[in-house]
Amino acid sequence: MTSPTFSHLDAQGNAQMVDVGEKPVTRRSAVAEARVRLGLTVASRLQSGTMPKGDVLQVARIAAIGAAKRTDELIPLCHSLPLDHVKVQFSWPAETCLLIQVEAVATARTGVEMEALVGASLAALTVYDMCKALDKGIVIEHVQLVSKTGGASGDFKRAVETQDGPGS
Repeated sequence: MTSPTFSHLDAQGNAQMVDVGEKPVTRRSAVAEARVRLGLTVASRLQSGTMPKGDVLQVARIAAIGAAKRTDELIPLCHSLPLDHVKVQFSWPAETCLLIQVEAVATARTGVEMEALVGASLAALTVYDMCKALDKGIVIEHVQLVSKTGGASGDFKRAVETQDGPGS
């Protein structure tokens, strides 16, 4: 059995940016999510739009889009990608749990998983920042890839797990 190779390391073990120049340009997409657990008071105010700092979710949406667009500046060795689209959705699977989902789409030579994950992460951090004055106990959890399409590795869809666990 051969050991796996890591494409971000050269033969001497030095970090390197993967050469994607020979890969075909295809449409690729990825969806990532983050969950933000809030206290009841903050969750209620967030849902009713009565937070002291304004419309938290709209600021988080803009933060997610901006972060996805600048992923290559934040994550070492990531390629710069011309994103075709970034979509941000918010939902409340439980009274005090905000679910943030970010979809990134590009027509490129490499995938957009990192763009979706960075977008979801920064949206969650923005929610924390704008709500922390009212609740220091906010928890960001389950930042994860939900699905991806395109590329040589094929499609991926995370299996749904327990009600409060990843993927639920």
